[in-house]
Amino acid sequence: MKLPIVSLTGSLALGALAVLASCSTSQQAESTTAPADRNSSLGAQTNVTTPAGQVQTKGGITLTPYDDSPKFPTAQMQLNSPVSGSTMPSGPVTFSYSLTNFQLTNMTASDHAMQMANSMKGQHIHLIVDDQPYTAHYDTKFAEPVADGQHVILSFLSRSYHESIKHQGAYDLRTITVGTPAAGTAPMAFDTKAPTLFYSRPKDTYSGKDAQKIMLDFYLVNTTLAPDGNKVRATINGTEFMLDQWIPYMMEGLPAGQATIKLELLDSSGTLIPGPYNSVTRTITVAP
Repeated sequence: MKLPIVSLTGSLALGALAVLASCSTSQQAESTTAPADRNSSLGAQTNVTTPAGQVQTKGGITLTPYDDSPKFPTAQMQLNSPVSGSTMPSGPVTFSYSLTNFQLTNMTASDHAMQMANSMKGQHIHLIVDDQPYTAHYDTKFAEPVADGQHVILSFLSRSYHESIKHQGAYDLRTITVGTPAAGTAPMAFDTKAPTLFYSRPKDTYSGKDAQKIMLDFYLVNTTLAPDGNKVRATINGTEFMLDQWIPYMMEGLPAGQATIKLELLDSSGTLIPGPYNSVTRTITVAP
């Protein structure tokens, strides 16, 4: 009679182990998804990875595309003032935004925050006036000096390490006038509905660890990129790279000193698309 008892005991033990294993698996899955759930209130998805494309190495420079940063699919930004097409008095212009599902000053949770230049002030807004180098802002209301004249204003949401958020509703493009334009000034010819490229990163100086991996990021309006469509030609220290995805790229191998980056928006035949900002050249300093 002992054998059936032992068998029954063994069956109970195995059943208990199975239940425990099931609970353990359930807890592990909940733990794995919990961080994304906690971020969902701010529109973040921290565990999304998308194939990024081919790594290119030329002239000692390696350009690696990536698309595994946290996503903010429901993040929205609205520029309340200045009003599109309005005329503002001379002097600093007050910018006021409303944001939804995106928290300024939060640190973006990503391995990339440890791999490249990262703002310790957290997530922010990039403001670009006439395709000049952007200024970063960590509040929804601020004043920015803007010269008298007609201006193109681009704003977009940015992760803490300055990677732009690229979906519809995460940016605003408009024109404004500040002060009184000089006599004889022709009306602005900029078309806010035309395909346009805006340069974002890199900028300024990269030193120490930040000089090892430097992000290349730009902003596109009214267009996208494809292998058989429009492309961006990036010329880095004289070496050309053709980019057919609108995602950020990691630059490695830049030598110490000044580096020159030229970006051009091309059509499917390789011709520069007309537009005042579709060809831009910037210089940065690399101090490893």
